[in-house]
Amino acid sequence: MPEDATATDIHDTPAVSIATGKEGVMERIVEAIKTCYDPEIPVDIWELGLIYRVDVNDAGEVEVDMTLTSPMCPVAGELPLQVQEAVQNAEGVTTCKIDLVWEPPWRPDMMSDVAKIQLDMF
Repeated sequence: MPEDATATDIHDTPAVSIATGKEGVMERIVEAIKTCYDPEIPVDIWELGLIYRVDVNDAGEVEVDMTLTSPMCPVAGELPLQVQEAVQNAEGVTTCKIDLVWEPPWRPDMMSDVAKIQLDMF
């Protein structure tokens, strides 16, 4: 985590955290992440619960921990790069580092209610 960032919980999953930083930057980062989709699932990766941690410091340096629905995901090499590019283009972001993590393993219950509705999983 950048040394001047702090983390708080987001979503309904304790494994997911979001950091505070420059005013409004986090909102722009989340909106940027929401433009990224797993091509096989018509829901953005934020709502799917694939983002586990977002930290941003006062210099606009961002670190993101994300996962995929499966280690065998066909976009494993592409999706993290799409997220990195989207976040780096958010106003107030100077750099973005993406870490692809596998712990905890992604589960369908990590999806937001929005995603579950979109996928008719209620």
